[in-house]
Amino acid sequence: MLVFFPREACAARVALTPANASKLKKMGFEVAVESGLGADLGWPDSAYAEVGANIVPAGSGTPQDAGLVVRVDKPADASAAAPRGAVLIGSLDPFRERALVDALAAAGVSAISVEMIPRTTIAQKMDVLSSQASLAGYAAVILAAERLDRVFPMMMTPSGTIAAAKVFIIGAGVAGLQAIATAKRLGAKVEAFDTRPAVEEQIQSLGAKFVKVDLGETGQTEQGYAKALTEEQLAKQREVMAKLVAQSDVVITTAQVFGRPAPRILTAAMVEAMRPGSVVIDMAAATGGNVEGSEPGVEKKVGGALLIGARNLADHVAVNASQMLSNNYLALIEHLWDKETKKLKIDPAEEILSGCLLTHGGRVVHPQFRDKS
Repeated sequence: MLVFFPREACAARVALTPANASKLKKMGFEVAVESGLGADLGWPDSAYAEVGANIVPAGSGTPQDAGLVVRVDKPADASAAAPRGAVLIGSLDPFRERALVDALAAAGVSAISVEMIPRTTIAQKMDVLSSQASLAGYAAVILAAERLDRVFPMMMTPSGTIAAAKVFIIGAGVAGLQAIATAKRLGAKVEAFDTRPAVEEQIQSLGAKFVKVDLGETGQTEQGYAKALTEEQLAKQREVMAKLVAQSDVVITTAQVFGRPAPRILTAAMVEAMRPGSVVIDMAAATGGNVEGSEPGVEKKVGGALLIGARNLADHVAVNASQMLSNNYLALIEHLWDKETKKLKIDPAEEILSGCLLTHGGRVVHPQFRDKS
C-alpha cells in the first residue's frame, strides 16, 4: 500500500519524520512524500529518500494509487484529498467543517479525524490532542515571557530585590498543566483555576496554588474534558476571576470544550483593569475565545495590557511537535495495519475507529454526524 504525505502551507508542522518513514517501510508500506515536506525543519528530501521514501514533485497532487493519505490539517478540497476508496488521516475539525465531512463521504474516502480518537489506555500513543496541547502550553508561557515587560523569577541584586511575576493559568487540562510547570520553572509565582476539583492535587504537585471557586455541581466528561458551565456558574466564576486577573502580570486561558465554542471567561473590562504591560494569552481564540475581543493570530492592546489570540502554538516548536505528531500517526497506523494482508483494517465498530472514523463506504458513519446527513 502506498502512503502519501502532502506538504501543507497552512502548518509549520509535518506528519512524518524520516525516522518514521523508515518504520513505515519496514512495515510493508510504499512511502511517498511531497518535495519540501520537512525542509523547513531540517529534514531535506534527501533525508526521506535515504530511508526509501519516494519524493513526489511539489504541486503534482495526491498520487492516484495512494491507499492512505496522512495530513496535519484538514484539506482545502475534499475531492482531491485522497483517491476514492483510500483512507485519509488528519485533524479534520468535523464539528466546524460539516460540509467537508459530507464531501469526503461523497468522494468515497474513509476519513479518520484524529482529534476524536478516544481517550483510552490503548489509544494513549495516538492522542494527538494531548501531545500538541502539551507543547502549546509550553509555547504559551515562553511567548508570554517574551512579551512581558518584566522578568519571571525573583531576583536579588545589589540594586534591590525584583519580585517574581504573577502568572494566572485558567484551565488545568494538558495545556494548562504544562503551562503551570513551565511558568514555575521560569521562577514565576503561579496560581491556577479549573472547574474540576479533582485536578487540585495535580496543580499543587507542580508548585502552583489552586484557586477555589464554589460553583456547585461541576465535573468532567467521559473523555476527561471539563463539562460546560451554566451561565450562572460562569457569572460566579467571573467575579472571582476579576480580582485575580487584576493582580496578575500574565494570564493564560486554556479552557475548551471539545466540539463546542470555547466558554467566555474574561471580559474586556477585566483585561482593561490589569496594569500596563501585562500580557493575556487566549489559547482558545481559534474556537471562539475565552477572552472577550480575542482573535486568532492577533495581538492588540486592551487598556494597557497586551491581548494575544493564540493560533497553532505548537508550530512555535515545530520540530518537537512534528516528532510527537508523527509518532501519534505511526501508532494509529500500526494499530490498523494487518501484517498478513498488508492492508489497513477499517472496521467502523472497532474500539478506536468507532470514535474517530467519520466516513466510510461513501457514507457518514460517525454517530454524532450520521443522523444529520
